[in-house]
Amino acid sequence: MKEIPFNGFKMSGFLMLILNFILLAGSVVLLIMCSSLSILYILLGIVGIIKSLIIWGGFFQLEPNEARVMVFFGNYKGTFKETGFFWTNPFMTKKRLSLRARNLDVKPIKVNDKAGNPIMIGLVLVWKLKDTYKAMFEIDAQTMASTNSAKGDPSMTVIPSVGSRMNAFENFVKVQSDAALRQVAGLYSYDNNDSESEDLTLRGAGDEINQKLVIELNNRLAMAGIEISEARINYLAYAPEIAAVMLRRQQASAVIAAREKIVEGAVSMVKMALEKIDSEGVAKFDKDEKARMVSNLLVVLCADEAAQPVINTGN
Repeated sequence: MKEIPFNGFKMSGFLMLILNFILLAGSVVLLIMCSSLSILYILLGIVGIIKSLIIWGGFFQLEPNEARVMVFFGNYKGTFKETGFFWTNPFMTKKRLSLRARNLDVKPIKVNDKAGNPIMIGLVLVWKLKDTYKAMFEIDAQTMASTNSAKGDPSMTVIPSVGSRMNAFENFVKVQSDAALRQVAGLYSYDNNDSESEDLTLRGAGDEINQKLVIELNNRLAMAGIEISEARINYLAYAPEIAAVMLRRQQASAVIAAREKIVEGAVSMVKMALEKIDSEGVAKFDKDEKARMVSNLLVVLCADEAAQPVINTGN
């Protein structure tokens, strides 16, 4: 079963308020004048006051992005979403819910990525109720809300408020988001060890990973009538026990990449220098002399420190 609109009897709360005041005033007048009236009018006055008190239980108001789940002696009669002040059957239970979007900041948890490396990952998501029937009756949110409302005395029965109900839904979302985050994080590596690899990673494929999280969370929360509007990874780091090792690996990769760039540039410069010398006839070198010159130039260009020139003053 899914959410259906409430089609039962309802009327303007202001109109019923006026009618109820008229009923109450008439009943009080009958009781005041009971000394000169028959017992029938006395009974009518008492019944009128009782009816007026019962009628007060049928008034309710609804703000934008709120809903009332209407339950009549255990039977679901629909969900009321019109905004305003209304009156309906006073014996109808009207469970109030908020349809507004809510944020949830999931604290970083330790998981293993695809390569087995322990990482710390957290996310922030935006969620809201989509199906009020599933939210109220497919999961045990009402019992959780009652328990949270009666923390001081677990044996005390407390009628859950809209705040306690929404907190119960939020706890449900939090548990499922932890499970979904572990599931998605285990499908990808933190980073590519091979710079030429095109595999998606947690660090490099932000939008794709976020979309995967939204799909996974919606699949898990569909049973509770909850919809995830947005989910984003807001914290990603190696776990402390391997952070230092991974930092050294990243530093080594950066040094290798820098060395490759330096060597590539040095070879290009040496080639240009030899071609320039030959084309302009500055000097003539045999193969051994060119080899020594190439060696010296590469040492100078690739060295970490400034080269110290040695001047040959001999023949």
